[in-house]
Amino acid sequence: MNLLKVENILFYISLFGYLISMLLFIALFVNKTEKWGLRGKNVLILAFVAHTLALGVRWVNAGRIPLSNQYEFATAFAWGVALCYLIFERKYNLLAMGTFVTPILFLIIGYAAMRDRTVRPLMPALDSKWLAVHVSLAILSYGAFAVAAGISGMYLMRDKFNSDSFFSKSMAEKDQLDLIAYRIIAFGYIFLSLVMITGAIWAESAWGRYWAWDPKETWSFITWIIYSIYLHLRRSRGWEGKRAAIFAIVGFICVIFTYVGVNTLLPSLHSYA
Repeated sequence: MNLLKVENILFYISLFGYLISMLLFIALFVNKTEKWGLRGKNVLILAFVAHTLALGVRWVNAGRIPLSNQYEFATAFAWGVALCYLIFERKYNLLAMGTFVTPILFLIIGYAAMRDRTVRPLMPALDSKWLAVHVSLAILSYGAFAVAAGISGMYLMRDKFNSDSFFSKSMAEKDQLDLIAYRIIAFGYIFLSLVMITGAIWAESAWGRYWAWDPKETWSFITWIIYSIYLHLRRSRGWEGKRAAIFAIVGFICVIFTYVGVNTLLPSLHSYA
């Protein structure tokens, strides 16, 4: 069995694992029983391990870090969402977060499943030490924003659920959800800023200029501006609650457009990822 077949098997194990995890997290809300959420988290961990192995196998097979085309970035993006979910769920002990984050995770890895998985050599412009740094930072940043969007969705839906003991324990209070989303966005913003800086340095090395208003660069900058406004209004104007939650979701929609929309609709030097 060649390495590409091994990677495909591990990839589909992770894909279906994330799907099962999502369904179990939905069952958590339907049945109001914590065991469903624990099962969903355990399945997600197993899927994450398979996903990590799939990326590792591709790394060995390609002879380079697997971050150079749309499939590789999409599957790494999904991996980053899963990683950030596991980190922040452990930190905040908010099991129900999975009900709102796993659908995002599954959609992203589903998008990856539709991409061409052929292993190709690096484009000359990508053959740089900055590839691993720049794209890895983007994965962590986007993963954090995905989790923050999920929590913001949980905030907006919080009043739709009865205030019984189960939902009070599983979903936390609205002010706590608001604060968690803010902290995660601040975490992601730091990495997004580093993405912009390393991207400019890499662009100068590859193309002889730091910035050229390429569509991907432009939309990355727009995304950065949106989250900058969110943090500014939060700190200076005390923006909290519903407005902040909507802003967080709009920011993540911009993240998705920066990746999927620009690649699909706009010709770009970054269309490979």
